[in-house]
Amino acid sequence: MWCQRLAWLLRGRRGSAGRRWPWLPRGPGPVLAVPARCHPTAPASPCCAWQLHQDHLELRYGSTVMRLDFVWLRDHCRSASCYNAKTSQRSLDTASVDLAIQPQAVRVDETTLFLTWPDGHVTRYGLEWLARNSYEGQKQQVMHPRILWNAEIYQQAQVPSIDCQSFLETDEGLKEFLQNFLLYGIAFVENVPPTKEDTEILAKRISIIRETIYGRMWYFTSDFSRGDTAYTKLALDRHTDTTYFQEPCGIQVFHCLKHEGTGGRTLLVDGFHAAEQVLHQAPEHFELLAKVPLKHEYVENVGGCHNHMIGVGPVLNVYPWNNELYLIRYNNYDRAVINTVPHDVVRRWYHAHRALTAELRRPHNELWVKLKPGKVLFVDNWRVLHGREAFTGYRQLCGCYLTRDDVLNTARLLGLQA
Repeated sequence: MWCQRLAWLLRGRRGSAGRRWPWLPRGPGPVLAVPARCHPTAPASPCCAWQLHQDHLELRYGSTVMRLDFVWLRDHCRSASCYNAKTSQRSLDTASVDLAIQPQAVRVDETTLFLTWPDGHVTRYGLEWLARNSYEGQKQQVMHPRILWNAEIYQQAQVPSIDCQSFLETDEGLKEFLQNFLLYGIAFVENVPPTKEDTEILAKRISIIRETIYGRMWYFTSDFSRGDTAYTKLALDRHTDTTYFQEPCGIQVFHCLKHEGTGGRTLLVDGFHAAEQVLHQAPEHFELLAKVPLKHEYVENVGGCHNHMIGVGPVLNVYPWNNELYLIRYNNYDRAVINTVPHDVVRRWYHAHRALTAELRRPHNELWVKLKPGKVLFVDNWRVLHGREAFTGYRQLCGCYLTRDDVLNTARLLGLQA
């Protein structure tokens, strides 16, 4: 493998005119201090080469071409005076960095980029670190590895449930559970005592319980004690919960404590799998669903419960740098009046919504499970839609919402990518 090592010395304030790779900048500004040469590197070292422009450094490392702004390079310096390695926090005052800053000298060896700034401060970056943390590097990476599924894919995977004792008492059991949850968006724990108290202990193992207008831990029956269709015996179509919160609840926990009757199976659908199908079949529909903001609303006036919640956001939420989907907000029950979409867009939005709904309702995407006492279901409410078939008799569930940040924090502390 080869590394093109170029040493440049900046004289004056002006930079390169920025000719495209591999041409070297000419004219006033950067001066070639050492002739361009090719040097052999260690066999495992990717090819690297670099070029200065007026306001940024263009660096090729392996197959990644990075364009690194000089202010960004000064701001992210990891020296002891600029970054506290003990707290993993920036010490440098970003507002003190000259927005026209240029390095006085640049050097690259097989593994490291060195920049000397006008005040003599030296910044060092590992090339691997830059490849991971540059914009171009992040575009190639997935934030959250997942396995998208329909019913057949999930059933063939034979994802195991985790025993309650292993979940509560061992890091191995907890890690296996979280790995399943992160990959599939659902996970089960078995042999849980069928009480609200034991369900709460289970939930607190991975997260702080998120208290909402429904309380911390809730009992769920068909007594219509709350102004919501869920508190009936009727079937519920697939949906995500709390779309009317500005930040929908991240994880939902379900535990069926008792059911004396028939029906009541739980429906689970991987919303990301359905959205992926829309992206492949009609990318313009995916783009529209990811850009158009909608209002979702919850109005309640039942007994002593009086609430009026409004959440705003698109149906699909993606990271803008890599177009990775991270949240689906889909609830036809709670979608409010569409008054955030102009006339020339609204009909196209309905077509896009219909395409996504058709995918979500395809029978082969539906996973039906029967919740029973002792088996607790965790659902990623930002990804997996849930529903319910109608039922007869007395059916009681308990559960709660968990804070997404805390679940992902627990996963990262166990060495998982989350």
